[in-house]
Amino acid sequence: MNHKERMRKALNHEPWPEIPVDFGSTAVTGMHALAVEKLRDYYGLEKRPVKVEEPYQFLGRLDDDLLDAMAVDTIGISPRNTLFGFPNENWKEFRTWWGQTVLVSGHFQTRPSPDGGLFIYPGGDLSVAPSGHMPRGGYFFDSIVRQQPIEEAGLKADDNLEEFTPVSEEDLQYFEREARAAAGSGRSVVANFGGTALGDIALVPGPSLKAPRGIRDVAEWYVSTVTRRELVHEIFARQTEIGLANLEKIFSRVGNIPEVVFICGTDFGTQQSQFCSEKTFESLYAPYYKKLNDWIHAHTSWKTFKHSCGAVEIFLKHFIACGFDILNPVQISAKGMDPEILKERYGDKIVFWGGGVDTQKTLPFGTPGEVRAEVLRNCEIFSRQGGFVFNSVHNVQANVPVENIVAMLDAVKEFNGG
Repeated sequence: MNHKERMRKALNHEPWPEIPVDFGSTAVTGMHALAVEKLRDYYGLEKRPVKVEEPYQFLGRLDDDLLDAMAVDTIGISPRNTLFGFPNENWKEFRTWWGQTVLVSGHFQTRPSPDGGLFIYPGGDLSVAPSGHMPRGGYFFDSIVRQQPIEEAGLKADDNLEEFTPVSEEDLQYFEREARAAAGSGRSVVANFGGTALGDIALVPGPSLKAPRGIRDVAEWYVSTVTRRELVHEIFARQTEIGLANLEKIFSRVGNIPEVVFICGTDFGTQQSQFCSEKTFESLYAPYYKKLNDWIHAHTSWKTFKHSCGAVEIFLKHFIACGFDILNPVQISAKGMDPEILKERYGDKIVFWGGGVDTQKTLPFGTPGEVRAEVLRNCEIFSRQGGFVFNSVHNVQANVPVENIVAMLDAVKEFNGG
């Protein structure tokens, strides 16, 4: 069975002894560039600098030779611009503080920060204030909040829609080109076209914007979902309108080449609880999610991918009612996220994409034997009656022992009979 067939079995909840594997197709199922380099060395692959495709989290590209070694079934399509607002082109070498030489976009511009870390700049423009900071000893960037003084009377939805604009012809050509290339890979295509985030907190500070307006402070945004709800409704309604128009244009160029489309990375769960009530979700978020999913399911064969970390078991029935086909990352370490319970209650209604191994404790700090045991146990639970795509719980971080990463991958191959 090939990559696409294995994925289609899982997406359609068809029982099958082999589960598909995803690493690197999205910005929430990837690997830090250092982990990628360690894996390339472990498998004896050609030595070359890893391309940092997603500088915010410093995620590395998994090239075809590594995807083959890892037995990965997916390939991704990302937006033309990174989270910092510049395209990946004109690659250049960059030496990290931990001694790794990587390739970054020619637009990747940094300056030292007072604490010995690095500032990064929106659009690579050194003439404006930095929008990200990698602290000394850190392995990825944090957004810098650049909230301007808020004048209630002057708040308007347009200010929080600066980065949500009609898709350009340049972007359409890019998506068409990337889709055709991905189709030729033989792998299942997972696309993130952007523009449908609906309050994704990674985007709220506007890291791609040179002078963001509106509500850009993270705490202020969460407060606004209660105190400025009419404004947030207007933002979501306008964003959904723009997003639907963009999806229609994108679909006219890429068709059904993507099997899965990333819709939203808005987190609704913490480690122990939730960011909002079910009532708030139903009134503030659900109407817009449903519009997006309904259009996609009426006009395409795409399956829709919802990312939310944390304790979100109480939201699963709402995600399903909104039309989401897939839940990621399935944070099994969070309260109420027991694999057995999740599979029993929701396994026939939503695909679990992730949850293969805990990335907070087991993968970084366990032994290879403990990693293997957890992977085999979770594969056995989540794969019952289909509906499971293997991935770790969120991205594999920089200092995870390569022996543990290999133990994880080998356990999946073992489960699949390889």
